[in-house]
Amino acid sequence: MLVHDTVGTSRSQAEIDQIRQSLQARYDELSAEYEQAVLQSQVLRLVEVGDTAGDDQADSGTKTAERDTAQSLLRTILDRRAQYEHALTRLDEGTYGYCEGCSSPIPVERLEIFPSATTCVSCKQTRERRAA
Repeated sequence: MLVHDTVGTSRSQAEIDQIRQSLQARYDELSAEYEQAVLQSQVLRLVEVGDTAGDDQADSGTKTAERDTAQSLLRTILDRRAQYEHALTRLDEGTYGYCEGCSSPIPVERLEIFPSATTCVSCKQTRERRAA
């Protein structure tokens, strides 16, 4: 478990350290995943540059789609890594586990599933309805 049964209660230093370790481990995993994706993207670009002879429109379209997919993956990893970085900052500030929208405690179950959550379920649903 990442946090107390009641998030709003004070956490011990051991609990804070456990949360920090968990968040940092995921941040490090995402950083390694990003570095690997960058290398794969660079290899893809080198192959594209060196292998264009005889390309028709279908080959060109496939390469463009592969490049777009690789770039999308990089953006997704960076976004997820930024979420964990923000969670670590919130932990240092003492605001981790509290909703950025209404300041209510975020349910423990939500934090266990989505440790970088910054909003409670209610505020998240409200944001999603507004975005739709």
